[in-house]
Amino acid sequence: MSVNVGKIVNMHGIKGEVRVLSASDFTEERFKPGNEVIIKQGSTETPVKIKSYRTHKNFHLLQFEGMENINFVEKFKGADVHQEVDEIAIPLEENEYYYHDIIGCTVFNDGKPLGRVKDIFETGANDVWVVKGDKEYLIPYIEDVVKKVDVANKTIEIEAMDGLLS
Repeated sequence: MSVNVGKIVNMHGIKGEVRVLSASDFTEERFKPGNEVIIKQGSTETPVKIKSYRTHKNFHLLQFEGMENINFVEKFKGADVHQEVDEIAIPLEENEYYYHDIIGCTVFNDGKPLGRVKDIFETGANDVWVVKGDKEYLIPYIEDVVKKVDVANKTIEIEAMDGLLS
Protein backbone atom coordinates (compact mmCIF):
# COMPACT_ATOMS: atom_id res chain seq x y z
CA MET A 1 0.00 0.00 0.00
CA SER A 2 1.30 3.45 -0.87
CA VAL A 3 0.43 6.75 0.78
CA ASN A 4 0.56 10.28 -0.60
CA VAL A 5 3.59 12.04 0.86
CA GLY A 6 3.57 15.19 -1.28
CA LYS A 7 2.89 17.01 -4.51
CA ILE A 8 5.37 18.28 -7.08
CA VAL A 9 4.45 21.95 -7.44
CA ASN A 10 7.28 23.18 -9.63
CA MET A 11 10.85 22.75 -10.79
CA HIS A 12 13.84 24.31 -9.06
CA GLY A 13 16.71 25.32 -11.28
CA ILE A 14 17.88 23.38 -14.34
CA LYS A 15 19.55 20.38 -12.67
CA GLY A 16 16.39 18.32 -12.27
CA GLU A 17 15.34 19.33 -8.77
CA VAL A 18 11.61 19.38 -8.09
CA ARG A 19 9.79 21.41 -5.43
CA VAL A 20 7.60 19.20 -3.31
CA LEU A 21 4.88 20.46 -1.00
CA SER A 22 4.89 17.82 1.72
CA ALA A 23 1.70 16.03 2.73
CA SER A 24 3.48 13.83 5.21
CA ASP A 25 5.28 13.51 8.47
CA PHE A 26 8.93 12.60 9.05
CA THR A 27 9.99 14.25 5.78
CA GLU A 28 13.71 14.04 6.50
CA GLU A 29 13.39 10.25 6.81
CA ARG A 30 10.92 9.82 3.94
CA PHE A 31 12.97 11.87 1.46
CA LYS A 32 16.39 10.53 2.48
CA PRO A 33 18.64 9.86 -0.55
CA GLY A 34 18.36 6.22 -1.61
CA ASN A 35 14.67 5.92 -0.70
CA GLU A 36 12.18 5.13 -3.42
CA VAL A 37 9.02 7.08 -4.18
CA ILE A 38 6.32 6.71 -6.82
CA ILE A 39 5.30 9.68 -8.95
CA LYS A 40 1.59 9.33 -9.79
CA GLN A 41 -0.07 11.19 -12.64
CA GLY A 42 -3.55 9.87 -13.30
CA SER A 43 -3.11 6.15 -13.97
CA THR A 44 0.62 6.49 -14.72
CA GLU A 45 3.04 5.50 -11.96
CA THR A 46 6.77 6.17 -12.22
CA PRO A 47 8.98 4.65 -9.50
CA VAL A 48 12.10 6.74 -8.85
CA LYS A 49 14.98 6.70 -6.39
CA ILE A 50 15.86 9.89 -4.52
CA LYS A 51 19.37 11.14 -5.31
CA SER A 52 19.38 14.26 -3.14
CA TYR A 53 17.15 16.09 -0.68
CA ARG A 54 17.21 19.53 0.91
CA THR A 55 14.78 22.18 2.09
CA HIS A 56 14.40 25.69 0.71
CA LYS A 57 11.74 28.25 1.71
CA ASN A 58 9.21 25.76 3.14
CA PHE A 59 9.59 23.43 0.17
CA HIS A 60 11.32 20.10 -0.04
CA LEU A 61 13.68 19.88 -3.00
CA LEU A 62 14.24 16.42 -4.45
CA GLN A 63 16.46 15.21 -7.26
CA PHE A 64 15.95 11.73 -8.68
CA GLU A 65 18.64 9.33 -9.86
CA GLY A 66 19.11 9.46 -13.63
CA MET A 67 17.02 12.65 -13.92
CA GLU A 68 19.63 15.35 -13.34
CA ASN A 69 18.19 17.73 -15.93
CA ILE A 70 15.02 19.83 -15.91
CA ASN A 71 13.94 18.22 -19.21
CA PHE A 72 13.49 14.86 -17.44
CA VAL A 73 11.29 16.17 -14.63
CA GLU A 74 9.16 18.97 -16.14
CA LYS A 75 6.49 16.44 -17.03
CA PHE A 76 6.01 15.67 -13.31
CA LYS A 77 4.70 19.15 -12.40
CA GLY A 78 1.40 18.73 -10.55
CA ALA A 79 1.99 15.02 -9.88
CA ASP A 80 1.54 13.38 -6.50
CA VAL A 81 4.46 11.71 -4.76
CA HIS A 82 3.63 8.42 -3.05
CA GLN A 83 5.68 6.05 -0.95
CA GLU A 84 5.09 2.46 0.03
CA VAL A 85 4.18 2.23 3.70
CA ASP A 86 6.78 -0.49 4.18
CA GLU A 87 9.49 1.55 2.40
CA ILE A 88 10.30 3.54 5.50
CA ALA A 89 9.53 2.12 8.92
CA ILE A 90 9.74 4.93 11.45
CA PRO A 91 9.23 3.85 15.06
CA LEU A 92 6.58 5.87 16.87
CA GLU A 93 6.51 6.99 20.48
CA GLU A 94 3.38 6.76 22.59
CA ASN A 95 0.67 9.14 21.28
CA GLU A 96 2.49 9.60 17.94
CA TYR A 97 0.73 8.68 14.71
CA TYR A 98 1.45 8.67 11.00
CA TYR A 99 -0.48 11.31 9.06
CA HIS A 100 -2.05 8.64 6.88
CA ASP A 101 -3.45 6.98 10.03
CA ILE A 102 -5.09 10.23 11.20
CA ILE A 103 -6.38 11.58 7.88
CA GLY A 104 -9.83 10.13 7.29
CA CYS A 105 -10.65 9.56 10.97
CA THR A 106 -14.02 10.76 12.22
CA VAL A 107 -13.75 13.26 15.07
CA PHE A 108 -16.30 13.20 17.90
CA ASN A 109 -16.99 15.80 20.58
CA ASP A 110 -19.29 14.67 23.41
CA GLY A 111 -20.29 11.67 21.28
CA LYS A 112 -21.40 13.85 18.34
CA PRO A 113 -19.50 13.61 15.04
CA LEU A 114 -17.86 16.86 13.89
CA GLY A 115 -16.47 15.55 10.60
CA ARG A 116 -13.41 13.83 9.21
CA VAL A 117 -9.76 14.84 9.36
CA LYS A 118 -8.95 16.06 5.83
CA ASP A 119 -5.52 17.58 6.34
CA ILE A 120 -2.78 18.16 8.92
CA PHE A 121 -0.37 21.05 9.16
CA GLU A 122 2.51 21.73 11.48
CA THR A 123 2.67 24.95 13.48
CA GLY A 124 5.94 24.37 15.28
CA ALA A 125 4.39 23.91 18.71
CA ASN A 126 1.96 21.17 17.68
CA ASP A 127 0.12 19.73 14.70
CA VAL A 128 -3.29 21.09 13.77
CA TRP A 129 -5.91 18.77 12.27
CA VAL A 130 -8.30 20.20 9.68
CA VAL A 131 -11.70 18.60 10.31
CA LYS A 132 -14.45 19.03 7.72
CA GLY A 133 -18.10 18.28 8.35
CA ASP A 134 -20.95 20.79 8.22
CA LYS A 135 -18.26 23.34 9.09
CA GLU A 136 -14.48 23.32 9.05
CA TYR A 137 -12.70 23.10 12.40
CA LEU A 138 -9.03 23.47 13.28
CA ILE A 139 -8.26 21.04 16.10
CA PRO A 140 -4.87 21.36 17.82
CA TYR A 141 -3.25 18.02 18.60
CA ILE A 142 -2.67 18.72 22.28
CA GLU A 143 -3.39 16.62 25.35
CA ASP A 144 -6.01 19.07 26.67
CA VAL A 145 -8.13 18.63 23.52
CA VAL A 146 -7.48 15.21 21.97
CA LYS A 147 -8.57 12.56 24.47
CA LYS A 148 -8.55 9.30 22.50
CA VAL A 149 -7.27 8.19 19.09
CA ASP A 150 -8.44 4.82 17.77
CA VAL A 151 -6.57 4.25 14.52
CA ALA A 152 -8.06 0.78 14.00
CA ASN A 153 -11.63 2.13 14.05
CA LYS A 154 -10.67 5.49 12.47
CA THR A 155 -12.16 7.52 15.35
CA ILE A 156 -10.89 10.39 17.47
CA GLU A 157 -12.54 11.73 20.61
CA ILE A 158 -11.90 15.33 21.62
CA GLU A 159 -12.94 17.58 24.47
CA ALA A 160 -13.34 21.02 22.91
CA MET A 161 -12.08 23.99 24.88
CA ASP A 162 -14.25 27.11 25.03
CA GLY A 163 -14.34 28.84 21.65
CA LEU A 164 -12.69 26.01 19.73
CA LEU A 165 -15.81 24.99 17.80
CA SER A 166 -17.43 28.42 17.37
